[in-house]
Amino acid sequence: MTKTVATTRALRSLTALLAAHVVSQTGNVVTLFAVPFYVLATGGTGIEVGTAAFFATAPVIIGGPLGGVVVDRIGYRRASILADLISGVTVLAIPVLALTIGLPFWGLLALVFLSGLLDTPGQTARRVLLPAFSAEAHVRLERSVGFLDGAERLARLLGAPLGGILIAGIGPLNALFVNAGTFALSAIITWLFVARPLTGERMPAAAELPANDGYWSALAGGFRFVTRDPLLRAVVLLVLVTNVFDAARGSSLLPLYAHDSLGGAAAFGVLVAVMGGGALLGTVVFGFFAHRLPRRVTFSVCFALAGGPSLFAFAAGLPFPWLIAATALSGVAAGAVNPILGTVELERVPEGMRARVFGLINAGAWAGVPAGALLGGIGADTVGLQASFFIIGVLYVVVTLLPLGIPVFREMEPRPFSQHAPAA
Repeated sequence: MTKTVATTRALRSLTALLAAHVVSQTGNVVTLFAVPFYVLATGGTGIEVGTAAFFATAPVIIGGPLGGVVVDRIGYRRASILADLISGVTVLAIPVLALTIGLPFWGLLALVFLSGLLDTPGQTARRVLLPAFSAEAHVRLERSVGFLDGAERLARLLGAPLGGILIAGIGPLNALFVNAGTFALSAIITWLFVARPLTGERMPAAAELPANDGYWSALAGGFRFVTRDPLLRAVVLLVLVTNVFDAARGSSLLPLYAHDSLGGAAAFGVLVAVMGGGALLGTVVFGFFAHRLPRRVTFSVCFALAGGPSLFAFAAGLPFPWLIAATALSGVAAGAVNPILGTVELERVPEGMRARVFGLINAGAWAGVPAGALLGGIGADTVGLQASFFIIGVLYVVVTLLPLGIPVFREMEPRPFSQHAPAA
């Protein structure tokens, strides 16, 4: 295969991979809308909304690390397709059961949990395909990681108004039929248009994933890698804490605030879309200047802005246009955060270990998300919505500015190619 043909092939596959990610993540956004508003429509309380969010996010902690080893073994392209198909079936079961034999609250929780169990491994599979396609297509890794994060932001931009319109027009249960269709479409796009990288989907060195290495041994190797890397440990701890705040805000407080003060799902959809649109803009702009900016300072300052302004705006009970403006500012700032983290992780982790290591990183970072979603619902029912927004805002800003004073975060800066990651 000539160099030009290989480059064209890689660019086509990279584009299809991003398209599949947009479609799949758009479906996830619809679920983000449909589940809490279905709970509210059936007379649910704030605590029940938080409980449903808990069961929607808990699978990340389990499915990320346990599925990561499987993804490393069966191949990233195949894992992405299977994850979409299985998630789609479980999502489809929610409206089918609710509209036929009935769906008790515990059944909803079980299906929400199952639908998210393979979602994280599927996302991880698409992410670890990036370096091979980027190298073949001669695209900077920072830029391709930014493209993938931008795809997630675009999904929020598209999925938020779509979710709001669907719920207002046909109801939350019928909206889940659309969600199931997005998973199927994502799987089809990957199957038809994402080729296997010429360098191989998996390139584990013998020391990284021996042929006779057992499942639990491979998982333990990924765990050792994460725990021996000081920067990865610090990143996991930082994102774990901020994800608690984000889960409380996005999974519980915002839907409740929209329901109580802004007229319902449509306003919630506008806010999520504005956040996604701002983040998409921030990701695109950051992609062009990423290699010129100091990573640590950019990461910390943008992280603080991603939470503070919007949280304090809701705490103050500002009019809706001001809420939109504050959310847009936070979105633009957030656009720089994930591309930096994604690039750092891809630079530090050997290819043969990426799925399981990323699964473990995601599990650690998301460990507080279920609790955060539940605490958001509890906070709304106890101290009130605005007080909860204010408390989270103060903590968010303080925590995200810590990397400016912690030496280990200096390792976020680009590493020379001769410098190797710690052994597993």
